Amino acid sequence: MPSSMIRRGIWAIGAAVIVVALVVAALPLIASTRIVRDRIAWEMSAWSGFRVAIDGSPRIEVWPTFRAILTDVTLSQWTDTEAPPVVEAERVEVDLSAMAALRGDVVFSTARLVRPTIRVQRTPAGLFLPAVPTGGRITRSIDTARGVVNADPAKPDLDKLPTDTFGTVEFRDGRMVASIGGKDVEILSSLNGQANWAAMNSNATLSATGIWRGESVALDVASARPLVLFAGGMAPLTLSFKAAPATFSFDGTASMSENTYFDGQAKFSAPSLRRVLEWSQAGIAPGAAIGSVSISSKITATGGRVKFDNTAIALDNNPGMGALDLSLGAQPVISGTLAFDTLDLRSFLSAFTPLVPTGGAGPGEIDTSFADKINLDLRLSAAHATAGPIQLADVAATAQVKDGLSVFDISDASAFGGNIQTSLRFDRKPEGSQVEIRLLASDIDGGAFGTAAGMTRLVPVGTGTVSVILKGPGRTWDSIFDNADGSVSATFGPGALSKLNLPAFLKHTEQGGFFALDDVSDGTLPIDGAEIKATISKGVARIDKAEANSAKYKIWLSGIASYAGRGLALSGGVIQPDQAATQANGQQGPNQSSFFVGGTWSTPFISPISRGVSGE
Repeated sequence: MPSSMIRRGIWAIGAAVIVVALVVAALPLIASTRIVRDRIAWEMSAWSGFRVAIDGSPRIEVWPTFRAILTDVTLSQWTDTEAPPVVEAERVEVDLSAMAALRGDVVFSTARLVRPTIRVQRTPAGLFLPAVPTGGRITRSIDTARGVVNADPAKPDLDKLPTDTFGTVEFRDGRMVASIGGKDVEILSSLNGQANWAAMNSNATLSATGIWRGESVALDVASARPLVLFAGGMAPLTLSFKAAPATFSFDGTASMSENTYFDGQAKFSAPSLRRVLEWSQAGIAPGAAIGSVSISSKITATGGRVKFDNTAIALDNNPGMGALDLSLGAQPVISGTLAFDTLDLRSFLSAFTPLVPTGGAGPGEIDTSFADKINLDLRLSAAHATAGPIQLADVAATAQVKDGLSVFDISDASAFGGNIQTSLRFDRKPEGSQVEIRLLASDIDGGAFGTAAGMTRLVPVGTGTVSVILKGPGRTWDSIFDNADGSVSATFGPGALSKLNLPAFLKHTEQGGFFALDDVSDGTLPIDGAEIKATISKGVARIDKAEANSAKYKIWLSGIASYAGRGLALSGGVIQPDQAATQANGQQGPNQSSFFVGGTWSTPFISPISRGVSGE
């Protein structure tokens, strides 16, 4: 190659390098003279639809990217000059196009908001959202897309959608505030994330993290046709929300029109429903801290109504299937059916009603305000169920909450070798909560029933029927039984009285002096039948009739037993009604041994009154 050509090539390359160097060197000067602060503010206003004000002077950086650094930036509504800014940012970093800057234009693809404060307002649906701009390229694009959607809602012509560019918006160390009672209240802090939307007719994603009510949360949203979605048309939508108390996801299609519509698969899970309700500040206090809750369902939502089909639900790892219907309004209404293989009734009641003690195992104050915040009508069935120590099978039940009334009914269930029906009802009235408990246990094993009820002494072991009706006021679980009125009755056929050595009992009564019932509990007395009738008044049971008949003896009791103090004040006797025994004085009459029962339910003692029945 001739040397002259080489020299000319070197000169050309050198000239190009000089030109590039001059351009790079001139960019800050060009920016400072042509890309002035007002020009950037105008472009940001045209892009966002808000009135943009920049108090600080822009600083231009060339390397490693050409960008403008703006300070004290505010975005406000054009129509309300007195309202506080919708967005305030200590700093905004805007990536600029160098070639556009040389032409005197402002073109940027990325904006980073550093320590922004975003003011949001509470919508009628309960969501906190920022004010909607009244103009700007985004608003105009949505208006154009709305016309495309209205022309053919079923299949809009996507080729007619605007193609304006949008870019990326990043936010770092931000927060959301809302005006409550005239003061700014922080809703969300430590807000970080970004929104990516290259062009109006392309897909868009949003990823954000922050701290909400003391918990770290993460949100991811994506749509293949976001402009159609904002314009009120149907578009794909995926959403994922993650936090320690709960996670939620949705994958399907949605419409953001006046009649909001969702159709897809939704999943929800939480390690503790009580923690979720406390964290969400829903104003509903559950009755107990239950374990995990998870729901997976096909949902269809429109017009304030959500239908859950093919719903898989698990409460404390008790899986079930069914269908639910949720109507949103002043008072949400939940109805539907659920079927379980196994079910812990305590967990079920904790999840849907306030009808179990706080902590799930002991007395506690009952929060009946639940019944003023939601309407509930659920039908459920379970092949096997537990209620504390009680095992049930083939359960058919209902849970209903409406207008201050909370009811849980088991209309049919197998237990204790027989059948049971029970009802628990709370009626919230101005004078206080009224409680009603009903139980009918038919053809049951009395021994198994007594063990489950915590009664092991003098319990008839045999087939029988038990009826319990209790009514009264109640603020706590103890006060229900302390103040209840009602009745208890039971009848049993042939069987036995457990833990009663009758010969030893009679021998102690003949000897005189009081003795503990435990001293004569090493036996069982065969009986032909037993009957019990008691009246409950203010938590005190007055035993009207308590008789057990065997081949040779009749045992009876009467008196009172207190629930509050667990005290006993009973009189009783053992009679040989069909045998005329000769007394020491030669007279004929029934041979009877009478006694008094005192002490407490757990430690009863016997004090003889008269002696006359032989234990031989």
